[in-house]
Order: sequence, then C-alpha cells, then structure tokens
Amino acid sequence: MVSENQSSSKIPVRRIVLTGFMGSGKSTVGPLVAARLGWQFVDVDNVIEAEASATIADIFARRGEGAFRDCEHAAISRLANGDSVVLALGGGAIEREDTRELLLNAPGTLLVHLEIELNTTLDRCRGTENTRPVLADHADLAARYHRRMPLYRMAHVSIHAGALSPDQVANAVLQAAGLP
Repeated sequence: MVSENQSSSKIPVRRIVLTGFMGSGKSTVGPLVAARLGWQFVDVDNVIEAEASATIADIFARRGEGAFRDCEHAAISRLANGDSVVLALGGGAIEREDTRELLLNAPGTLLVHLEIELNTTLDRCRGTENTRPVLADHADLAARYHRRMPLYRMAHVSIHAGALSPDQVANAVLQAAGLP
C-alpha cells in the first residue's frame, strides 16, 4: 500500500531517498530501484563508515550520538545534491530536523518512507545484535520506533513494506516516483 503525504511536485524526480526504521528494507530495496533506473545506489551509513574509518557502533561509542548525527547530516547534505542517485538513510537520520527539512524541500528529491511494524524489525534483524546494539534493549527500541514513526510519515510517500517482497517494494517506489 502506498500513501502520498504531500502533493506531487512538477519537478521531475532526480534522486530518491529511502527512510524507515531498521529492517525496513532500505539497503535491500535501494539497489533494486537504482539498478532498474540505471542510477547509483549509496548507503549513507557505508559512506560515514568509510570516511571515519570506523563502524557506526564505534563512532557512537567513541564520540557519542551527537557527533555521529553531525557526520550523518554532513554526508546527507553532500549526497542529496547528486542526480540519478538512490540514497538509503540510517534509521535515525530523520530525527534531525535540519536533515528532514533538507530532504523534504530539495527540488527533485523524493523522500520515501518504508514502513514496517516493530515486530517485523525484530524478525528481520534477529542475529545482528553485534552490529546493532540497540536491538538488545527492547524497551528502548520500542521507544525509538514510536518516536520516529511520526517523523517518517512526514516523507513525501509512505509504502507499507512489511508484507511485500523487495521487488514489490521497488515497484511501489518507482510508481511513486513516476519513473519506469
């Protein structure tokens, strides 16, 4: 199911940005969408890790979440200027207001929320607790999920991705973008 949250812009889509909670499929669907369009796929977390020569977990542990969010915003600001690109954001990027505003107001950008239930996150992410320490604390995870959901739903489009295959979600993204 696809729901549009804002009226469609007359400016053609030049970049697609995928947001959603961990396990929503951003890093799986993004490459599918990019391949179908002949565009580049970029996972923002991978860019941050490469630039910092450290994992996201290490950056959080050594420098704190605030410093990580600063690095994340800088990377998104740079990458969101590109054309013919599909970006996958980290799950918390949407919490920062200036990042959210940048993505909602950048001409040619379609911000797409891949929506899933919290139980789907737990199912899909089981076994990744070493790279996603937040999974160990279910109460904190639930609080993050509920805090972020209204922010995710501010995206231009929301796709209920929990029961769909990656190909079906990719098709819904392309349809929402008005691209082949």
